[in-house]
Amino acid sequence: MAFIQNLGLHEIPLYFTYLRSTIGSSEYQGTFHAHQGVEMLYIHEGQGTLIVDQKSYEVSAGMLCIFQPFQLHHIQMNADQPFTRSIVHYEPSLYEPYFEKWPSLHAFFKIMYTSKLPAPCLSKIDEPEPLLSLFPSLEEKLRTLPKKDYLEEFSLFLIAYFRAFRTIWERSDIQSNTVLTRQKHQAERILNWLESHFTEPLRLEHMATELHLSPHHLSHLFKECTGSSISDYVTARRIQQAVQLLNATDQSIAQIGEAIGLSNTSYFCKIFKSHMGSTPHQFRNLHQRR
Repeated sequence: MAFIQNLGLHEIPLYFTYLRSTIGSSEYQGTFHAHQGVEMLYIHEGQGTLIVDQKSYEVSAGMLCIFQPFQLHHIQMNADQPFTRSIVHYEPSLYEPYFEKWPSLHAFFKIMYTSKLPAPCLSKIDEPEPLLSLFPSLEEKLRTLPKKDYLEEFSLFLIAYFRAFRTIWERSDIQSNTVLTRQKHQAERILNWLESHFTEPLRLEHMATELHLSPHHLSHLFKECTGSSISDYVTARRIQQAVQLLNATDQSIAQIGEAIGLSNTSYFCKIFKSHMGSTPHQFRNLHQRR
């Protein structure tokens, strides 16, 4: 199933996990999703495929993947081997004031959520210890720290994290990493077609004709490559577009529904709430207050 993940980050200012390991789990087996905030995923163990912006990448141990706010992505890890990862997931608007005293670090912090990155992953980080050693230290501090002090501790963690991460970023040749990690995925041609047509009514036969495939083979191929149905992906992509329009324009809810291919406003609101946990109006009000 494809979905937009709502972590309620206005309530949870930072989420992190260290050395979490699963094997054979459906959690990372073919789900298109997007979420509020920035997610940084370091892979300790495992191999798989990542799809971001209609492009596919091989992912493996030693890679750091960066998912920007509401960026639709999909990661499918090999189910027959452990997938061990560390994650930090934060809402940038909550922490930007803490970075303003350090202009250079502040500028780098902003790049991760305001700029188009050359690639979604840094491959084979040589010395990740300065970055990863921060996680157990934070875990230890939170065991005895009152919850009222969490935000301050999280801000100190992120400042130290970005200092270590900036060194890794500057040492990496991210343009070369783009070439090294790119793997042509069978679903990319379908995804590129959907990117040009996701606001239109989904007609499988018309789509199959344009892609020179039978409808059955088209559906089977997309499901096999991504673990998601075409209709679920289109819904996720429409919600992602609605989020962008709610944040960046003054269009009415009805106009936004029309723009993404959901002209029935009540149905649009219902689908949006099921994915985001709030109505479009509630979502816009929350983000306009920030």
